[in-house]
Amino acid sequence: MRLAERHISGPARLLWRSRPVTLVTMAGRTYAENRPYLLPETLGELAGPVTGVIRLPLRLDWSERTEFHLDDPAERNVMYERVIREATQADDLRSYINQEVLRQVWGRLFLPARVRRSWEDRFPELRLAA
Repeated sequence: MRLAERHISGPARLLWRSRPVTLVTMAGRTYAENRPYLLPETLGELAGPVTGVIRLPLRLDWSERTEFHLDDPAERNVMYERVIREATQADDLRSYINQEVLRQVWGRLFLPARVRRSWEDRFPELRLAA
């Protein structure tokens, strides 16, 4: 399989002060192999909250449970997993994920191998933090 990165222009670029966003896709035969994932250009963009209660929008979490207490490590980690897997807009990552927390919990997140590999290829410091 070949990893391909495409820079999105148009709506996704305009979504956050004209900052570029990368969409990672792979040439494969199944949906799982072709499913796109969004990555930020830098971890510094991830300025989500570290405490409080977060209610995710339906586009990120369509389960019965959309409210997460960030002070509870298990709930926070589940929220991070869902946002990283399901983000469709750059602002999803920037609004809900915090770079410092992400570095601390990266090794404990349950993510598809391709998602983890994409993030670690872009941000090697996450691999070291794990």
